[in-house]
Amino acid sequence: MITVSVKPLFTAIFTLSLFLAIVLLSPSSPFSSVPSNKQAGKSDIWGVKRLVEWRPCKWWIHGPRIALPAESNGYIRVDCYGGLNQMRRDFCDGVGIARLLNATLVLPKFEAAAYWNESSGFADVFDVDYFIQQMDGFIKVVKELPPEVALKEPFRVDCSKRKGQFDYIESVLPSLLKYQYISITPAMSQRRDRYPLNAKAALCQACYGALRLTRTLEQKAAELLEAIPKPFLSLHLRFEPDMVAYSQCEYPGLSPASKEAIEAARGDRKPWTGELARTWRKRGKCPLTPNETAFIFQALSIPTNTNIYLAAGDGLMEIEGLKSIYTNVVTKSALLSGEDFLNMHGNTKAALDYYVSINSDFYVATFFGNMDKMVAAMRAYKGLHNTLFLSRRAYAELTSKGLDGKELMQALWLAHKEDFAMGRGSALPDCFCDFKS
Repeated sequence: MITVSVKPLFTAIFTLSLFLAIVLLSPSSPFSSVPSNKQAGKSDIWGVKRLVEWRPCKWWIHGPRIALPAESNGYIRVDCYGGLNQMRRDFCDGVGIARLLNATLVLPKFEAAAYWNESSGFADVFDVDYFIQQMDGFIKVVKELPPEVALKEPFRVDCSKRKGQFDYIESVLPSLLKYQYISITPAMSQRRDRYPLNAKAALCQACYGALRLTRTLEQKAAELLEAIPKPFLSLHLRFEPDMVAYSQCEYPGLSPASKEAIEAARGDRKPWTGELARTWRKRGKCPLTPNETAFIFQALSIPTNTNIYLAAGDGLMEIEGLKSIYTNVVTKSALLSGEDFLNMHGNTKAALDYYVSINSDFYVATFFGNMDKMVAAMRAYKGLHNTLFLSRRAYAELTSKGLDGKELMQALWLAHKEDFAMGRGSALPDCFCDFKS
């Protein structure tokens, strides 16, 4: 007679059942398959329910278009300065202005800037033919001026330092009618809410529906995206010497190399001291260090083995403060090789970061600059809402109260949970409307 032991069989069945239960009931987050540093009983920040979802406004996407007038008031060229995303912002504004003034748009001039290590123009970064095609019906765009106009330089109208209730019709239209060909640099602060819908629609279409990278640059960006381990978080981290020098903030404990680089970039811009320095920091004016960024990530229960693409320029300081905790950090210089990448300038490298960031699973920024605004809005345009801006103000205010450790982590979680739920900073109101879920 053969006897069978029931106990080992029961143990095997129970173990298998327990294993299946764990697999079936595990959370659906893309990072759930890897170990995490989550705080007890708390999911990561991406599991927070969004109460507001930003989407392109219907009046822009589906609204009726007003036919373009038969006659134009003249030609406008937008002159753009700074980094890629600042120039893109100015160009989008310029498109809206040109439509407001019933002008024909000339391809913009991207000013070469030694500071940005830049020499590439609009056509080196963006697909010109695609832009013209996508703007059809919104505004007339020309590649080349008529011979009689092309012979002369445009009359320059610099609006960049105009503030307040600046009126382009009153201030710029007379010059356009007189000279027939003008160049403008848009005002830094505008009241776009005063634009008629046709001008606002032209601005929105130009910024989010018509600007596509050149085929060569998009292929290189797609190659970079393919090389990044998935799923991944794109982190736009700003802690370069010029950024810190411009902020006028002081950071104890930095390495001698970082201190030297900051001092070289300061010039006459000395750091704030005393009570003024504390007030400045509590207002959220000081960039987060890589170490502070890593601490906030942990407070948000973002796993330490998350794949992170570092969307940043050259000269990032103290990066080991992040990498020592979040070990799966990759950069474009490490993933791409070849002479074509080495020969890229500032704009084309920034375009790679932009492309990867708008297509990432998650996007986090430690600042709220031009790139961050553009990326967040494009992600909203594409229906990608896992976008978060780390709060420098919350971190400074909480640490000034003496909070640290788990108490600080809990307070940071609550501050960012509300920001994420309400979609704060995730899109600009000019072209996007909020849809409460």
